[in-house]
Amino acid sequence: MDVIVLGGGLMGAASTYFLARRGIKATLIECNRIGSGATVASFGNIRRSGRHIGQLPLANRSLALWGKAAEMLGRDVEFRATGHLRLVFTEAGLREMNSYAEAARPMGLDLQRLEPSEIRTRFPGLGPTAIAASFSPNDGSGNPRLIALGFADAARKLGAEIIEECHVKAITKNAAGFEVETSKGRFCSEVFLNTAGAWGARIAGQFGETAPLEARGPQMGVTEPLPYRIHPVVGVWAHDLGGGYLRQVERGNIVFGGGAERTHVALDPGHAKADPSRLPGQLRALLPILPALANVSIIRTWSGCEGYVRDGLPVMGPSGTTNNLFHAFGFCGHGFQLGPGVGHVMAELIATGKTDIPLDEFLISRFSE
Repeated sequence: MDVIVLGGGLMGAASTYFLARRGIKATLIECNRIGSGATVASFGNIRRSGRHIGQLPLANRSLALWGKAAEMLGRDVEFRATGHLRLVFTEAGLREMNSYAEAARPMGLDLQRLEPSEIRTRFPGLGPTAIAASFSPNDGSGNPRLIALGFADAARKLGAEIIEECHVKAITKNAAGFEVETSKGRFCSEVFLNTAGAWGARIAGQFGETAPLEARGPQMGVTEPLPYRIHPVVGVWAHDLGGGYLRQVERGNIVFGGGAERTHVALDPGHAKADPSRLPGQLRALLPILPALANVSIIRTWSGCEGYVRDGLPVMGPSGTTNNLFHAFGFCGHGFQLGPGVGHVMAELIATGKTDIPLDEFLISRFSE
């Protein structure tokens, strides 16, 4: 069996690696550079709390793989299980936290509930007006600039072919399999895996499948270095304060996002731009989480082209129209944590025809129904 993987973000690179590890010949085609799209624009959050309940089995498998990433890939991708702190500022947030914690417990996620005094003691300087919080100690963060490249390089060592700056001209299906005409020649395979991110719906459309997907860009930023004091990733429940979130890297910089609406991005050419004029409002939304941001300089902002499916769930699993076609795209801005698990499951599904991770909610056929 051989497989063409289209799209060199985290999902595609991880899938290529796990396919190669199973001894399957895999060719990864990326129109730009590996990890240069939505992956590198990611916040780097490795969280399970607040995630769609149906994603937790996949998220749990992925977390286990994040813990093995350095060993698997032969390099440090800066995965740090520093925990995920999620603050509550409103009664709506409190209800959401309690309801989610109850639903998530049977799925293997046991959230610690913190009262205000515990927040102040364990995490001084964070959320001084918060009325409660949850803490997930095994979650954390990773470096978006390292993980996709790590998977791609490891896949190459296992025999996978990684082709960058390669533009696809046409994809056809015949009795022998798939043919992909590109700017770097023609590639053929028995199996085709669509991990094209925000462009994934376009690829699916060529095979008569519809996925209602919009391309949007988040606004991210990073501060000057500060003393390293904030260990967990920090977010909020119920989109309190505009849904802001932040984390501090070991070098001292604070990476932040949320607190600003995602912008619409034209897929041609697919360039998402941050809007510095929105920074003041974004930072004001973050101040209740970390008041110290009031006196900090911002040194860089950025955005990226992400694919958002209408129902907020990804498209993942086999095609509903075409044999040996598989999809894994549209992770709605929260696919970073899932990436290794997605690659592992897709390789398993392609190689064996089955997986014990529930995918029914994510099948592209849900839109034709």
